[in-house]
Amino acid sequence: MSLTIRILPTQPGRRLCEWHGVGAAHPIGFRTEMSGIYSGSGRLGRWQRLGSETIAKTRVFDVHKETKRSPRTGQNHDFFVIEASDWVNIVPLTASGEVVLIRQYRHGIADFTLEIPGGMIDPEDASPAAAARREMQEETGYDSEDIRPLGWVHPNPAIQGNRTFMFAAYGAERRMETHFDTTEEIEVICAPLGKIPQLILEEKISHALVISAFHRLGLPPQQSGGS
Repeated sequence: MSLTIRILPTQPGRRLCEWHGVGAAHPIGFRTEMSGIYSGSGRLGRWQRLGSETIAKTRVFDVHKETKRSPRTGQNHDFFVIEASDWVNIVPLTASGEVVLIRQYRHGIADFTLEIPGGMIDPEDASPAAAARREMQEETGYDSEDIRPLGWVHPNPAIQGNRTFMFAAYGAERRMETHFDTTEEIEVICAPLGKIPQLILEEKISHALVISAFHRLGLPPQQSGGS
C-alpha cells in the first residue's frame, strides 16, 4: 500500500492533515483537523506519583514499581517502569551510496536481525553524537567526520522514559578493526540505500528504532529535528 500525508495550512495556528492511500482492497482518502492535536483539549490530567520501589537492577536497566493516583477516579494503581540509559543509532552512508548494516543475534526474539550500529550512551561519551560515532567504529570498523543529527524518539513511552538519538554518517569508510562487547557477535553487510525500503517492506529489517532512523533520514532537514 502507498500512503501520502500532506499538512495543509488553513489559517494561523491551524493545520489540516490530508491522507491519501491506495491499497489492494480499499482506497482511502480523508482529512483531519490538526489544531489542538499537540496540546490536547485540556480534559486529561497528569497522574500523581505517590511512591516508587526498585524491584530489579540489571546490567542494562532497572525496573521500578511506581504507585500513582488517577486524576479521573482518584484511585491508586501500580505501574512497572524500565529505567534505562539513553540510546543512539546511526546510519553509515558510504561515498558509493551504500548503507553499512549489521547482522546480529537478538535474544528477545531468539533470531537474527538486520540493523544499523547503535547502543547505549556511556557516561564517558561527550555527547549522543560521540556515542553514535563510537558505536559505528566498534561495530563496523567504519568512521566518518560528517555526523549529522536526525532527531530523537521515545523507544516505548508506555514503560520507558529514555530516548533514542539518531544520526547519519556521510562518507563513511572502513578505517579500523571492529571491537565488540563480550556478548556481541556481528556480521557487517553493505547494501544500496535504494534497497532499504524494500528490505523494510519484506520485513528483513524489522527493528522499530532502525526503521525510525531511516524514516528520519528521508525527511527534509528542517523537519528532522536536532539532537
